[in-house]
Amino acid sequence: MPEAQNAEAGRRDAVLESALLTFARHGYRKASMEEVARAARISRPGLYFLFESKEALFRAAVGRALDEDLAAAGRILADAGRPLPERLLGAFDRWTGRYLGPLSRDVTGVIEQHPDLLGELTKTATARFEQLVTDAVAETADREKATQVAQTLISASIGVKHQVETREAYLERFAVAVTLLVG
Repeated sequence: MPEAQNAEAGRRDAVLESALLTFARHGYRKASMEEVARAARISRPGLYFLFESKEALFRAAVGRALDEDLAAAGRILADAGRPLPERLLGAFDRWTGRYLGPLSRDVTGVIEQHPDLLGELTKTATARFEQLVTDAVAETADREKATQVAQTLISASIGVKHQVETREAYLERFAVAVTLLVG
């Protein structure tokens, strides 16, 4: 039975990945369940068996992406063998940097354009990311200052994201903010 559950989880993950890319490519409103099913190589009834609606599929796809990003950022920030500035840059690259570029920008755009569909999902994920950054900075600063530094880094990241076209440009500019704030 565990093997069947693993296969089902793998299939579900593949569908969610295909869904996120389909939503990014076509936008939420124009993407159809038929297109997602085709991209995921699953029948439309099979897709509806896994997800009751396009809205449920969208929430699950975005939720999965946010959870993966948070887990990766958490691992990067917890790696005490690396200097704090390097860990911060790596975590922000995973949280924001990888969403720069043509198709990746579309993923972010779809998420930002439909906050009503996502409810508290993006707010809680953002708060969790801020907590991870605060915890990492608190290794070298008091808690209050660590919170302020984390919030300032997040604000700087958002600003840089909207000013650059590429991941490389984002990392170069954001590295300056990290250096100024944490050394």
